[in-house]
Amino acid sequence: MAMRTIRAERPFFYSNRTVAMTIHLVVIDALNLIRRVHAAQPGEPDVKNTARVCCQALSKIIKFSEPSHIVAVFDHHGDDRGWRAKLLPHYKEGRKPMPPELQAGMEIIQDAFMDLGIDSLLSDGDEADDLVATLALKVASRHQQVTIISTDKGYCQLLSPTLRVRDYFQQRWLDSPFVEKEYGVKPEQLPDYWGLAGISSSKIPGIPGIGPKAALELLSLYPDLDTILQAEDLPTKWQKKITEHRESAEASKKVASLKTDLALGFNLQDIRYLAPST
Repeated sequence: MAMRTIRAERPFFYSNRTVAMTIHLVVIDALNLIRRVHAAQPGEPDVKNTARVCCQALSKIIKFSEPSHIVAVFDHHGDDRGWRAKLLPHYKEGRKPMPPELQAGMEIIQDAFMDLGIDSLLSDGDEADDLVATLALKVASRHQQVTIISTDKGYCQLLSPTLRVRDYFQQRWLDSPFVEKEYGVKPEQLPDYWGLAGISSSKIPGIPGIGPKAALELLSLYPDLDTILQAEDLPTKWQKKITEHRESAEASKKVASLKTDLALGFNLQDIRYLAPST
């Protein structure tokens, strides 16, 4: 089976041969793609058809992006809700679980991905978001190109000249102009913004009474949440709310932030893209 489980067995590294080549790593947020494709199938969803449509999408992504390396990252399937739920017990509470037929057919999809030359990586105890973020940042920080394929705007906090996010379904880049238009802040300020305003769809509370407009105004006055929480000159209208809900803001920011320091138990060379022979 194509699935590879990530563990901290050995550090992620570049071989001399890898460093010498020009890299374009494409990271697929696998369940973000699969669940949307599955839900859009007409009539009774069929896993084999879902696999076929996903592979059609991936073939288009490969043709468009011309990756040197590519991988599909999956969330783990255990009952452990992860470190975020320990900080915020209601985190993502009430979200629809994966359809049973899709869960049962995941091996079919992963094998179809492998037939395209795309390996699958399983996060082990952390969310796939953190695995994607760690892998992407390690490569981008070496001045190599990374493209994350996802509709998840949380990845926008990672944006840099060598790291970009592509929404396949709407055929758009979730780039700095997108973040500015959508939120009014810089990409690196997104965790601070969400620490203040929260994310209702993920049950991240932020500060009650501080909505997007107030969060934007505060971040135009102060550079980040930590500065806001330490400020002695806060406008009166926000002082009580921020003082009373300091812990909620700090936890919300931490949960909205992506981990980028996971131990990766594989070599970049392991996910080099080799087109399948015809």
